Amino acid sequence: MNLTAKDELLKRLFEANGQPVSGQEIADQFGLSRTAIWKYVKELEVDGYEIGTVRKKGYFLITVPDKVNAANIKKHLNTQTYGQTIHYYETLESTQFIAHDEAQNDARDGTLIISEEQTLGKGRMSRPWNSAYGKGIWMSLIVRPNLAPHQAPQMTLVAAVAVTRAIEEITGIHPDIKWPNDILINGKKVTGILTELQTDPDRVKAIILGIGINVNQFPDDFPVELSTIATSLKIAIGSEVNRAKLIAKVLEFIEQYTKIYETHGFAPIKLLWEGYSNTVGKQIRAVMLNEVLDGTAIGISDEGLLKIRLDDGTIRGIYSADIEIQK
Repeated sequence: MNLTAKDELLKRLFEANGQPVSGQEIADQFGLSRTAIWKYVKELEVDGYEIGTVRKKGYFLITVPDKVNAANIKKHLNTQTYGQTIHYYETLESTQFIAHDEAQNDARDGTLIISEEQTLGKGRMSRPWNSAYGKGIWMSLIVRPNLAPHQAPQMTLVAAVAVTRAIEEITGIHPDIKWPNDILINGKKVTGILTELQTDPDRVKAIILGIGINVNQFPDDFPVELSTIATSLKIAIGSEVNRAKLIAKVLEFIEQYTKIYETHGFAPIKLLWEGYSNTVGKQIRAVMLNEVLDGTAIGISDEGLLKIRLDDGTIRGIYSADIEIQK
């Protein structure tokens, strides 16, 4: 099947803003019959697009399904690189698995892997991530920044700031960031970010940013064990959010803040992150694999470590931990 012609048809339908698009012109461009174009129209209708026909003029778009496919995302996209290549799936075990394979096969910087559903979605420390069909954003972005390996962990914080800014702009609500990368609304988790690396000894080959955002879930959509700790954007604002539009904005901010990090270092990102933090200034407990620390979170270091002042005045830098904010 000539997917290129089908994609071009959908692209032109979007660009026409409701005006008729000539099927004959696309048929001529790709050396196809009008019947082939008609079949693509029927396939798009099966995908959920409502398409009308004007005799002797062509096809026009009536309604667009709530899908996170390439056409719907690119309609809103304003980036140079990120999201210009999109691999879309109805269902996957995990977008991270595909992204790692694509990165190994030299996928270009900014390639996006996205799925309507994940059956084996995962978060930090290999914890399962609930990824229901059509309810959220389940995506992995392949980033190839000009960074040394020791600078790569800070990309988790870059992504957290970018996602938070995108949510703000699209919904008008103001989330908090719980160190290092949980995004919260009213104290409940709405987003998780998983950063995985492919490196050589002296350079970063690829960073795989796995991002899960709860977008249009109702409270009853969450498993019982998550009902008291998870939320969605729909719950927060009382109406549905256009997932494709939010994805485009997330990609725009990740691209913007990655360039800032590459050019100006981590200091500007650090200021932004601390401005969104619900952790800095709080009494916390940091639970690590072999140690538990109680103290006051006083900020993050230039390396992205959480700085904790212990009761004896000692300052410790924490690279990875579960953070509990003390009441």
